[in-house]
Amino acid sequence: MSLASSLDSPRPSQHLLLLQSSISQSCLPLIRHIITHNSAQKEPVKKLLFCVLHPPSCLVQDPAAANVQIYDYLDNIPGYSDPWMDPCSLILEAVKNVPETLPIEVIIDSLDTLLVDNGSQSQTYKFLRSLMSLISARSKPSRLVLHLCTPSEMLPLLVSTAFSPTIIQLIAHPPALLTHLATEYMTPPPPLSPEAKFWGVFIPISERGRDTEALIFGQGGEGSGGHSEMVVEVIARGGADNSGRRKAVERYLEGWDIDQGHSVDLSQMSSLISIWKRKVFVQEVAPDPTQNVSFNLHLTPSQQESRSKVPLPYAHEGVPSTQAMSAILYDPDSADDIDDDDPDEDLDI
Repeated sequence: MSLASSLDSPRPSQHLLLLQSSISQSCLPLIRHIITHNSAQKEPVKKLLFCVLHPPSCLVQDPAAANVQIYDYLDNIPGYSDPWMDPCSLILEAVKNVPETLPIEVIIDSLDTLLVDNGSQSQTYKFLRSLMSLISARSKPSRLVLHLCTPSEMLPLLVSTAFSPTIIQLIAHPPALLTHLATEYMTPPPPLSPEAKFWGVFIPISERGRDTEALIFGQGGEGSGGHSEMVVEVIARGGADNSGRRKAVERYLEGWDIDQGHSVDLSQMSSLISIWKRKVFVQEVAPDPTQNVSFNLHLTPSQQESRSKVPLPYAHEGVPSTQAMSAILYDPDSADDIDDDDPDEDLDI
């Protein structure tokens, strides 16, 4: 499953899509793509956008689109709005009002703000369970798209198989993170490094948000403006059915062109060109020491034949090889005191 396919349209068994932003990199370009993308199906997907953090103008390019329905709850703030209306109840009511025959995408921006407004983690989780039940029960492929910022209190609950057996997580990372790993840890992304080695380094560092923030906002960092590209970590869990059995987890990285609004290969990203540019090493042949000398070091064929006929000197010529290997040949010196008498015969032992 590619990044583009995970964004474009709901799949029959994939009812949950998590978009994870951070201070160093936002997922808003991916949300814009989901909202503006027209499904290839004959019947377009009805998109319900619930804004509780960012204004609709930041997410929707064409508010008049027929398949996009916007719910702006930015002014619905507990303690300030009179009267204040529970956004969870409003979202459930809006989803129930959509005809069952239509495929829908429920997009909530953002879940963390919704949790703050609701004030209860358990109540928010209960609301999401009810919302997932409404979406998964529809006859046409539908899904719930949740935008949250890592670290999030709701993330451990949402990624568990108890909430959804199948899930797609899209985690946004700045390109500077990959450049840092390739430079400081000598671990560029696959296929330049083995999969096991790269993920063993990438995962713990990426989960420490302060390290990534220091690369962007620290001394020498590029700041929030940065490049018009980002790296997306894709984590897909689940197969074709919704049986709840344990499924394999697929994890990979893809690039995203923010200006053009489409996915790109990591090797084609201009911000990562320093990683993929390889120096071509030409293997130099060692120079021949017999060249460029004032005399000839080579033998003619006749000289080689004469050399092969020269007998080599041996210390024990004519002795069979088996005897030579098993015998100790000793030539005594004139100062050696060699006799057959026992040197200790005078001792009373």
